[in-house]
Amino acid sequence: MELDARKQSFFSDEMPACALRGQWASFCLVDETGSGKAYGGLSYTIHDSTGRRYAGRLNGDGFAKLQDFYCGPIILILDELYGGNEALYDRLRTRLTYRLPITELQVRAERTYFSNPDGQRIKENPTRQKGDRFYQVEVSDLVRHVAHLPRLAPTVHRPETHALKMMADLGFGPPQPTLSGIVLFPNQHTVLEVRPLRALRPMLSNEDAFCALNLYQLALMSALSYCDFGQQPPEMPRDQVSFPRGSTVGNLFAEKLSGYQEAWRVDPKQEQRFYPFYEEVPYSRRFEILPFDPELYPENRPELKDDQEHPARLHFFDDEKQGTDTQAFITHHDEVILISVRGTVSGADVLRDANAHQVAIAGGVGKAHEGFYQAYLAMNDFVLRYLDQFYERQRIVICGHSLGGAIALLLAEGLRRVADRNYNPLLYTYGAPRAADAEFTRGASSLVHHRIVNHNDPVPSVPAPWMNTTAKLWVPGAITLFSAPAPGGLLFAAGLVRVGGNAYEHHGEQHHFTPITLPDGTHSSVLWKPGCESIQDAGCNRALQLHGDMPPRDNLLKQLFQASQHFMTASYIPAAWATLRRWQQTLDSQGPLVTPREFELLDRALEDMREQLRGKRRERARRRPANERSHETNDALNAEIDRLHTSRERLASLRWRRLEARDVYGSCARSVHLQPSLTRWFSHRENRELSQLASIPPASHNERGRAQTLDIDSVV
Repeated sequence: MELDARKQSFFSDEMPACALRGQWASFCLVDETGSGKAYGGLSYTIHDSTGRRYAGRLNGDGFAKLQDFYCGPIILILDELYGGNEALYDRLRTRLTYRLPITELQVRAERTYFSNPDGQRIKENPTRQKGDRFYQVEVSDLVRHVAHLPRLAPTVHRPETHALKMMADLGFGPPQPTLSGIVLFPNQHTVLEVRPLRALRPMLSNEDAFCALNLYQLALMSALSYCDFGQQPPEMPRDQVSFPRGSTVGNLFAEKLSGYQEAWRVDPKQEQRFYPFYEEVPYSRRFEILPFDPELYPENRPELKDDQEHPARLHFFDDEKQGTDTQAFITHHDEVILISVRGTVSGADVLRDANAHQVAIAGGVGKAHEGFYQAYLAMNDFVLRYLDQFYERQRIVICGHSLGGAIALLLAEGLRRVADRNYNPLLYTYGAPRAADAEFTRGASSLVHHRIVNHNDPVPSVPAPWMNTTAKLWVPGAITLFSAPAPGGLLFAAGLVRVGGNAYEHHGEQHHFTPITLPDGTHSSVLWKPGCESIQDAGCNRALQLHGDMPPRDNLLKQLFQASQHFMTASYIPAAWATLRRWQQTLDSQGPLVTPREFELLDRALEDMREQLRGKRRERARRRPANERSHETNDALNAEIDRLHTSRERLASLRWRRLEARDVYGSCARSVHLQPSLTRWFSHRENRELSQLASIPPASHNERGRAQTLDIDSVV
């Protein structure tokens, strides 16, 4: 009778499995090289067709054999929770919120590696021929709680999930509401190749010092802040969430990078390929998008309605419905918390940008631009709630473009002043306008802020120092200044003098992209620290002149915020990429950051600018009434002329400066991940430019905000 039973199919209409014992099954967990040592000693649980439970442990080669179970398939689960003392996993398992059900199997899979550098499955595992069945599985196939794990990667050797569903429908297997485990068939040996749990994460330096790596990486992250979060469903999810759409924040971090896939698009309309520097890390060290599991986390339950938490509410701030239209995202790993704030997009943003009235900063020093301050207040609680849950002494890195840079500045300084928390933000901004007055700037002197300015970007030149008033008053005044400047005068010269109120003032150390025409006619730029405002304000003047006659008053802001040198993917990111490549090549060659010809061109432009400032000083002296005693104008011009001289000296120093690896890569220069990350980055043809000095890749013909072609004379 036992022999006849074995000849029958496993399932029939009346009874799914014969209740006879004497069956056996063996299995082995292996990595992609065919070795099972990575999984040796793991505990497992098996349920047979009658519901009987068997427990055991893999041997040192990841092998186990079960004998004398009831006839029919069995279900294998490796769901033992991690019991070690490694600090990373201990923190994730015991943190106050969103504790992760990390299993021993997950930890072992995080310690294995892909055979292929791109993470693609290998075609032939050495142990495949040793089994009656061969499956390529993932940790999520073998454990119960999977919301914190990556999506399944496609493979032709998936386990037979229909058998698992059939057994569950018939009431066999472990008692649980969700399907989990692998079905093994009796009297057969099954080889299970476990996919490594590795992830990619953007490399960031956590040091104060400026580095070319952060310049480029955070430009990409600033551009990403303009994207949607991409969660489906976006609100009130019931059992699970997904991020299917590309070019979204959620898709990048929760899908692509968690699944070990590189991505280069940080703008849905982007056509140029700009790959971040990715480092390979154990999955638990990735930039985290928190899990959604109503069974594990009561705060995820749909019945909470408006109070329900889900990834979009935790990681993504979008205040469009509340009126400020501020947008930002936040994510973290064990070393860095990353916050990126979006710049000007909507009409509400433009109106806020225009509101240059100053208001006192609560709990801080000085006064801030009212529109920017309101946006900062709108998102401050969102950031603080996240930090309360997930801050564990990581470096807080904040970035933002345009309006987002101004808000990021106020946010960073606000965090620095939170009592008893010792937050230490590191800030990179791109094309940010002035956000606050001189008193704020002095009070925030300890905040590390690298302020990036593209040469012809007009936005960093507003609000002008004298714009302490409402948009109704300063916009007509700006029109008069821009449309009818004194003959031979420059916009920045007029902006040096404060008309009334507290002076707006930039915070942070300015890093300026100055355009260069290379000998072959291609265009690049030199990034340096001028130490004065004249250069960026002259660039603003030039940008507005390139548009021809000044627009009507109601179109002024539109012109300011649509100047092509202000866009990220068409201007700031290409310039940051070119700087990174220039610095890499300079590091390799141990040459200077600027060539003698480049220095000659830049020096000539700076001398011309200084002569124009001197001419403006003479002109104002002639026009000043004889009885006027104020020397404020001359004092301001004299100070700027002195700063311009200092800037020329800084430029001259670049002829002799030799770079170190830390200048290029910051704290990542000493990372074991740097060389593999460089190999991965240079595998893309776009990053293998070998010209004497890297040029800025030209924008595609239909890319919004196409970068203008400039020569060095455009400085003045």
